[in-house]
This record gives sequence, structure tokens and C-alpha cells, in this order.
Amino acid sequence: MDLIRRLPKMALQLTRHYARQLWVRVMLMGLLAFLSLGLTQLVEPFVPSELASGVPGSSADRLLNLIASAMLAVTTFSLTVMVSVYQASSSQWTPRVHQLIMQDAVTQNTLAAFTGAFVFSLVAIILRETGIYVDDRALVLFWTTVLVLAYVVFSLIRWVLHLQTLGSLIDTTRQIEEITLRRFEERLQTPCLGACSWTDDIPSEAWSLNSERSGYVQHVFADALQEVAVEHDVRLFLHRAVGSFIFANEPLLWIVGEPDDPEKLEHEIVQLLVLGDVRTHDQDPRFGLLLLSEIGSRALSPGINDPGTAIDVLNRMAKILGRYRDETSTDTAPRNEHLYVRPLDPRDLLMDAFGGIARDGAHLLEVQQRLQKALGSLAHHPDPGLSSVAAEMAREYYDRASEALDWAADRDRLSRHLPQTGSTSE
Repeated sequence: MDLIRRLPKMALQLTRHYARQLWVRVMLMGLLAFLSLGLTQLVEPFVPSELASGVPGSSADRLLNLIASAMLAVTTFSLTVMVSVYQASSSQWTPRVHQLIMQDAVTQNTLAAFTGAFVFSLVAIILRETGIYVDDRALVLFWTTVLVLAYVVFSLIRWVLHLQTLGSLIDTTRQIEEITLRRFEERLQTPCLGACSWTDDIPSEAWSLNSERSGYVQHVFADALQEVAVEHDVRLFLHRAVGSFIFANEPLLWIVGEPDDPEKLEHEIVQLLVLGDVRTHDQDPRFGLLLLSEIGSRALSPGINDPGTAIDVLNRMAKILGRYRDETSTDTAPRNEHLYVRPLDPRDLLMDAFGGIARDGAHLLEVQQRLQKALGSLAHHPDPGLSSVAAEMAREYYDRASEALDWAADRDRLSRHLPQTGSTSE
């Protein structure tokens, strides 16, 4: 009951989560099919008899049979293509990228359209066979079927065009960049998830709520946690960021205060901290940076040997990190004053983005040059925390590359790209 009572505080996050699920869109299109057939029954009596009898029921039957026979084959084909793209992307780029491709809006809308049309045709055929739709009152059914068929054709054309790029490297990295930018902007527009910024040590009077199971922190319902904290007159300190892995019996968060019913408090908190076996993009902009880094590192493997992809990934990650703002310096008052969350750490962000490529591409001059240029642009970022960490990492990665580059001339060329030199050459 407590969880149901807090649903208004969770509505936006839950709506966005379920809107990206394929089964939700398929179910909605199926319901729309039933709704459209019901509306035809309501509209049909208002059509004049002489106009309604102008279209025989056999005309609608032919279209319905066409849709019913075609949609099953088309849906099966689309599912086969979708699974093939998922498998190919996971093996070529990174196994974790399939989560993003599975949420591709065009693919989900197309499958939902095909399934909805199939349901529409089957139900309409059943209604025709049972005599609910008679031959001399089939005008509205016929034109509704025409509209459904037109939407199916539109979805099929859009699907075929979308398949030209679905699962390709450029499309995949672009999708990751776009969703990471969105999550990054959402996080910075609501610093620390709307909670108070927490950079100090754990309060001495705090007691821990330990996790009952292991998993990644996938989602934090911050507004609902604030409501729980106010009701129990406590303060909650979430010291593990979204995307962190927590082992069983490890502290999930720390609590300051003496609630009247500690067991009830712990039960309510656990419901509002979602743990799962994989990381997700929700509330976790670092996950997108990690995926891009993994794609860049995979491209540098001996079997692929594609420095151009690593360079493209470096450009995209530098573009994302250029949007960074210090969450502790905002003038916006936190709306969740009883909840404390660690701000994004510039060092963690840069390590997620550049650590893997700096290691795996240490022996490639062109990759190291672009890495130094990316870090050089971030070293001039207006935020002092990010700029200082970027300059420090640029020197660290330069030292690593200097040991990996055998030719002295390459080391000399790379040194010209250190942020301290102010060089902007390619």
C-alpha cells in the first residue's frame, strides 16, 4: 500500500521506463485495434442506408484476409531481422549495446503496428463471421480497414529505410551519444537527482541499511525517498551512485535519525532503490561513456585494427563531456532536502571515457594525438575541477604512450599535443 500511495512521485520515471518496452507498445496497439473496431460499431448506425450499402461486405473481407495473411509473415520476418541485428551488434561492438538497440523507437513502433494490424484483422474477421458486421452495413469497416492498411504500408516503408543503418557502427555510436547527452543534461538540470550535494564523509551517527541481494543500482526514486524520509523524520545518505554494483550485505545507504518503526522504513526504502543484474542508461550518464569507450577499445583490437573508429569515439565523448557542469556550484535549491547524493566526479567521468582507449591505443600515434587533443579541449573547460583533471590525465596518458611508442619522432609529434603547449594542430 505504501508503494501505491507513492506512485504519483514515481509516475514520470515509470512512464518513461515502460514507454521504451516493446511489450507495452504491442499491447497498446492491440488495444487500439479493439477500440477502432468498437468505434466502427458506434459510427455505422449514423451512416445513411443508401451510402452504407454502396460498399459490399466482401470488399472488406478481401482486405481483412490480406492483412491477416501478410502480417504474420511480415512480423516473423521483422523479428528475425531484429534478433540478427542484436546479435551482430553485440559481437561486433560490445555486448552491452544491445540494450540500446532493443529500445529503438522505429523498430518497436513497426513491430507494434504489424501486431496491431494482425489483431485488428483477426477480430474483424471473427465479427464478420458471427454476423455482427452485416454485408449491407460494412462501409465504415471497409474504410477503417483501408486506413489500417495504409498505416501498415507506411510502417513497412519506414522499417525498410531504417534497416539501412540499424546496427551499423555509425548509427550505434550516434544513438549512444544521443542518449548519453540526454541523460547527462537531465542529470545536470536536476543536480544530484534533486537531492542535496554530499561530498563529506559518512556522518558518525549514521547507521547503514544493507542490501539483501547483489546487483547494479539501476534507478533511484528520489522524490519518493524524500517523502519517506520526511514521514520518518530521518535523513538518507546515498553514497553509491546509480550504476554502482552493490554486493549482498553491503551498505545500500546510510540513515541519520531514529525512526519509530525502523523495519517499515527499511522496507519502504528498498522498494524505491531498484537493483538489477545489468546497468541501464536511466539516471546513469557514465554508462553511455563506458559503452563508447568499449566500442573504441574493441576497434583497436588486433582482429579489427580500426583506429578511425577510436578517433570518432574520442570526438563524441569529448563533445559529451564538454557539457559538464559542477553539481555543487548550482544556485538551485534542492527539492529533496532529506536526501543526500554524491555529485558526479570529473575523474570518474574521464576514466570511464578515455581510460580504455588510452590503454589499448597507447602504441598508435594517431589515436594518442586525438586523445591529447580531446583532453586538451577539456583542459580549457570553464569548470576548474574538470579542467585540472583533464590536464593531469593528459600528462599521465602521454607518459604511457611515450613508453609504448618506439620511434622518437612519434614521441616528439605527440608531445606537441600536450595541453600545456596550447597546440591546436591536428
